Amino acid sequence: MTTPVYLEHDWFPQPLPDNVLVGEGTWIFSSYVFLHYRSEQPCGLKIGHDSGIYIGSFLDLGPRAEVEVGNYCALAGPIISTDGRVTIGDYSFISYHVVIADSWLARPPDDHGVTMGETAGRPEIHIGENVWIGTRAVILPGARIGEGAVVGAQAVVDFEVPPYAIVAGNPARIVGDARSKRRSGGQS
Repeated sequence: MTTPVYLEHDWFPQPLPDNVLVGEGTWIFSSYVFLHYRSEQPCGLKIGHDSGIYIGSFLDLGPRAEVEVGNYCALAGPIISTDGRVTIGDYSFISYHVVIADSWLARPPDDHGVTMGETAGRPEIHIGENVWIGTRAVILPGARIGEGAVVGAQAVVDFEVPPYAIVAGNPARIVGDARSKRRSGGQS
């Protein structure tokens, strides 16, 4: 049995789950993030070094869930609801009210581990390195967001987004290339 780990600045009197690995220099706003955390995997959550999990973030993880967050990431209030695997690459920014869900109906499993709208197999969502995801975007099963991509606010993504693509809309579609915006200084 391991010694419980508490966040010294926390207002919520619960320890971090035993199967969470937090890298050096990483900030977690509160253990309240783990209120609906039920992962039974050996490592249900792995966060790299110098990342931040900020106010409003929630990890609604089922028993089979595994989430990996890279180095130098900022999760500024998303909800990650999965019983599958979610990976977030280094230097990625996920904004407030973003929902990352492996089912069209993001809700906790019932007492038997069954989620309505569950997808077949063990779903995966992959977010590459240096990805920016705007406020209230929804990332669904089948999403693989390539390196350097930008997902616009309130976009709904359930497909493979190429590296450096800019996607927006519901359903999302490619509307630009982030490399051309960076070269021109953001001017059209």
